[in-house]
Amino acid sequence: MVTAELAACLPVLVLLLAVALSAVSVASVRVRAMDAAREAARAAARGDQATALALARAAAPGAGVRISVAGGEVTAIATVQGQLPVPFLPSVTVSERAVAAREPP
Repeated sequence: MVTAELAACLPVLVLLLAVALSAVSVASVRVRAMDAAREAARAAARGDQATALALARAAAPGAGVRISVAGGEVTAIATVQGQLPVPFLPSVTVSERAVAAREPP
């Protein structure tokens, strides 16, 4: 009787574990994207675009970074694609945005 109950519940437990691991993985990708955007915004606010891109890619390897300057603000948007640990789930793309005030030259 216990074997039958375990056989019936085991797929559900495996699915719950897969969802939990995927949620942790997505949170990790979001943190990396936020770090990349923040580093890029800070460096670009100082007027150093090349360093901004290098710092963003160091914080999140493979990240795509867009930097825009409007008025007294610099906005950096970092996009990171992350592969989930469960093979039957698709990869996720996460974008994070950071804004920094431009520093005077």
